[in-house]
Amino acid sequence: MYTYKYQDLALALYEALIPDPFYIELLRDIPGGEQKKQEILMRYMDYSMKEGEEYGRLTITGDPAYGAAIWSQPLNPAADNEKSLLKKDFITTYMGEPALRAYSTIVSFMSKQLDPILYDAWYLSIAGIKPSHQGRGLGVNLLMEMLNETDKNGIPTYLETFTPRNIRFYERVGYKIAKEVSEPVTGCPYWIMIREPLR
Repeated sequence: MYTYKYQDLALALYEALIPDPFYIELLRDIPGGEQKKQEILMRYMDYSMKEGEEYGRLTITGDPAYGAAIWSQPLNPAADNEKSLLKKDFITTYMGEPALRAYSTIVSFMSKQLDPILYDAWYLSIAGIKPSHQGRGLGVNLLMEMLNETDKNGIPTYLETFTPRNIRFYERVGYKIAKEVSEPVTGCPYWIMIREPLR
C-alpha cells in the first residue's frame, strides 16, 4: 500500500502534466482505465517530490498548495546510483515492468543528449501548477525562489520540456533553448533549455 506525503499536490501535478508525452508513454501499458492511470501517476509525482526533498530541493506554492517544482542537484556517483536504483525500484513496484522499460529507455536517451557541462548544474525535473490556477504568474514565483539562490551562488540550471507552449514561459525567467531533440520512444520533439546564473 502506497503512503502519500503530498496527495493534493500530486493531483495538481497530475492534472498539469498528464498531456506530456513522457508521462503518456509511462502509462501506455497500464491496465485498468484512466482512473488507475491517474492513481499511478499521482504516486509517481508524490514519490518524485519526496525524492526532490532527499536529493535536491522541492519548492511549493499556494495555500492550500497548488503547484510544485522539483529540483535535482549534482550528486556524487554513489548518491546518484542510489537515487537511480530507488527510483527504478519504485517504478517496478508501483507502475510495472513496461513503465520501467519506457522510463529507462527515455531517460538513458535524454541523458546522452546533455552537454557534459550540465553535470554541474541543477536540474528542474518537474514543475507544474494546477490548471485552474495557471495564467496568473504563479509559475514564475514558484521557480524564482530557487533561481534567486542559484544566481547568488553562480550555478546554472537546465530543464527539458516536451511542451512547446512552455518554452515562452521558461524564456521569461531566463532560460534559453540549447537544443531541440527528437525522442524516439515517444516520437516527439523536446527542448533542452539552459539558464546561466544572472549576476
